[in-house]
Amino acid sequence: MNYTSNNIRNILVAGHAGCGKTTLVESLLYTTGAIERMGRVEDGSTVCDYDPEEEKRRASLGASVAPVEYDGVKLNLIDVPGLFDFELGAYEGIRAAESVLICVSARSGVTVGVEKAYKLAKKYGKSRMIFVTKMDLENANFYKILEELKTEIGPSVCPCVVPVKLDDGTTAYVNLFSQKAFKYEGGKQIQIELPDMGHRLDGLVAAMSEAVAETDDALMEKFFDGEPFTTDEIVEGMRLGVKTGVITPVFCGSAVNQQALDMLLFNMRKLLPSAARGASAMAESKNGDPVEIECKEDDPLAAYVFKTVADPFVGKLSYVKVISGKLASGSALVNARTGESERMGKLLFLRGKKQMDTSEIGTGDIGAVTKLPGAQTGDTLCDPSRVAALPAPVFPVPTQSVAIKVAKKGDEGKIGSALTRLMEEDPTLSYHVNSETGQQIISGLGEQHLDVVVAKLKAKFGVEVTLEPERVAYRESIRKKFKAQGRHKKQTGGHGQFGDVWIEFEPCDSEELVFEEKVFGGSVPKNFFPAVEKGLRQATEHGVLAGYPMVGLKATLLDGSYHPVDSSEMAFIMAAKLAYKAALPNAGPILLEPVGTLKAHVPNGNTGDVMGDVTKRRGRVLGMNPDEDGLQTVEAEVPMAEMQDFTTFMRQLTQGRGWFTLEFTRYEPLPQMLEAKVIEEAKKLNTEAEE
Repeated sequence: MNYTSNNIRNILVAGHAGCGKTTLVESLLYTTGAIERMGRVEDGSTVCDYDPEEEKRRASLGASVAPVEYDGVKLNLIDVPGLFDFELGAYEGIRAAESVLICVSARSGVTVGVEKAYKLAKKYGKSRMIFVTKMDLENANFYKILEELKTEIGPSVCPCVVPVKLDDGTTAYVNLFSQKAFKYEGGKQIQIELPDMGHRLDGLVAAMSEAVAETDDALMEKFFDGEPFTTDEIVEGMRLGVKTGVITPVFCGSAVNQQALDMLLFNMRKLLPSAARGASAMAESKNGDPVEIECKEDDPLAAYVFKTVADPFVGKLSYVKVISGKLASGSALVNARTGESERMGKLLFLRGKKQMDTSEIGTGDIGAVTKLPGAQTGDTLCDPSRVAALPAPVFPVPTQSVAIKVAKKGDEGKIGSALTRLMEEDPTLSYHVNSETGQQIISGLGEQHLDVVVAKLKAKFGVEVTLEPERVAYRESIRKKFKAQGRHKKQTGGHGQFGDVWIEFEPCDSEELVFEEKVFGGSVPKNFFPAVEKGLRQATEHGVLAGYPMVGLKATLLDGSYHPVDSSEMAFIMAAKLAYKAALPNAGPILLEPVGTLKAHVPNGNTGDVMGDVTKRRGRVLGMNPDEDGLQTVEAEVPMAEMQDFTTFMRQLTQGRGWFTLEFTRYEPLPQMLEAKVIEEAKKLNTEAEE
């Protein structure tokens, strides 16, 4: 069934890992009759956790769409992972949603995942609603969590449904809109007499009335006159407050036992903005002019690709949200990023992995398109009459890198194409081949992320790989000037080979070899100068200490001799290499290590720990600046060789609140006490390579 944009709500369900997001979505699907049987995360049988890796790990690893139909309204629930290694899901889903339902566990309270979900919603200007789940657990303390929410989120927090313990120990729920109480048996609502809550009920109702009054001048006047609000006035004031972000309503219940979910559904329908009210967006034409895309059925088509699935068996699937117009099976499509026409396959509605064919995806709705060859996550698909691109998505930057090695011979050719397919669906994954070390490097958001990538390579593409540490690309240089002769003489049956040069080597600031000649009297003919330079350039590819490339080297050809018959280009190439090998061990050779600029964004209380850790890693702290979201940015320069486990350190130190970037800056001399270890490792690698 197709719905109008007024009757569609696109809702991101976010929160900390293990707080009950997937179970809540499952329970809402069951409550509304979308599924006949409730699955369990522990059994790997839920609608949203359908990937084999999700079933195995008992956790969500990617965004999943699950539409719920309730009272004439379609609620597109987008369930996203709470694990920080899989933050991509939240960043994808937020662009398709108008509001965010933040799930809080009554067991663990307000955790980092809750804070991050709220900040993400606020950053993108989305309406917020909070649901405290697991309220039927023995240790659940709603009012303690409410105080934590007010501390972390601020005065916008407004409870709407609160729990109350009955004499028999069961939990009932009081709806503060109507001031009625309900208990639940087998998921069915039963109205009961309002329990005595003392002054608490009056305080909660007064707080709600005050919050509602602030949304409208007429309501504010009525509030000051001491007149009570009607239920309709409270709901309308609450809806306005939610739309503007002034109010963050808080509901509670139990997903496992279907308690108070009917009140949550009713208020999601009533309070959260429809696609018609919240899906409009600003785009940019190919000339760079701003274009307003309004969520109107009669306007030209604009659809945003917010997620891509690239499966070798099923094919490519592009998740889209239609911002304006309608996406029909015969629609002419232009990709605003490429300017090219897109040919599409089937149109689908999705519920987890279940695909339902449709002839069109309506305005404000979410669906999927098969076989869009050129489209990628973040693209805008447009009607040819109005080509405009919505803002490009911003995703977390990969910070943890490892080298991958194919386990079976013959699979080398598969690895590149397999990773390209995985990167299509995961923009937080990157891959490159290090031209110096020859290693194939993958980078992701953490150890778990990379572990899942390895598992998917094997399961989806039949490529088994092992992980090993990324090798550091060192450099070599010299500290002093030294002159040496290179004499290449070889007599064979016919023409011999003869080349003789004197070259002075000295340090300089250039990355490349600087070659000069100061030859007098034609001792080395000019036509052999390029051969000498070529020989030196070949020689500098390998230093004399550990075989790393030589930088910061100036070579001056001073003198030499030649033979009119036996001298050749090859002879002078060899002579130059001999001079290089003779001189450099005596020119104070040193190893250089790559140094990167670190920008660590951490809470104020963690700055000292980060600075201390940077010092332990042989780094230099450059300074500290205030950052957005109340974080501090610690800037430092740190040897890249010391940073391989920094992602894990930051995650543990800040509990996932912090993040960082690390960019190569320059090469600096490696401390002498560490040279022997690096030289030994290089020799070992060279021996293995030769074998």
